[in-house]
Amino acid sequence: MKELFAQLRSALLVTLVLAVVCCGVYPLVVFAIAQTFFRDKANGSLIADANGTVRGSRLLGQGFTAEKYFHPRPSAAGNGYDAANSGGSNLGPTSQKLNDAIKERIAAYRKENGLKQAEPVPADAVMASGSGLDPHISVRNAELQVPRVAKARRIEAARVREMILTHTAGPDLGFLGESGVNVLELNLNLDRIR
Repeated sequence: MKELFAQLRSALLVTLVLAVVCCGVYPLVVFAIAQTFFRDKANGSLIADANGTVRGSRLLGQGFTAEKYFHPRPSAAGNGYDAANSGGSNLGPTSQKLNDAIKERIAAYRKENGLKQAEPVPADAVMASGSGLDPHISVRNAELQVPRVAKARRIEAARVREMILTHTAGPDLGFLGESGVNVLELNLNLDRIR
């Protein structure tokens, strides 16, 4: 009986020590490191407008539909850009539903941006990302939207193109993937000038 209580006491002591280390010390150390060295990322990479009001995160896409804004890629996340429901549509290349949706999106993209029938439409303009929350569009997608945005804002297209360059991020590690334009940052910057 004495041996059983000794083992029980040891088990309880180990459980208590592990609970303090794993549920208290470790999270506090990780929190301190994140706040010290990665403060912006640890706090959500939030972006504020000119008034200081937080408008979103540079890591998450948002829906923009007005003519004066650059439009993001489509989203299959929940009811569109729902971070709580991140995910793709899981529709494959043989899905008639996906093919019909892409055809509709191509027609809508051409119409809203004044493109000719033969003008190729970038894939990211009509297909959702795997997460449904991708904050970037391709540089080509952004360039095709310039005339619409410039006209709606009554500013020169050259100025809008300069702003695209400002908000274009190169490939990850300099060679992985393609350059992309952060739609939220670009649209908020456009709002600041007009």
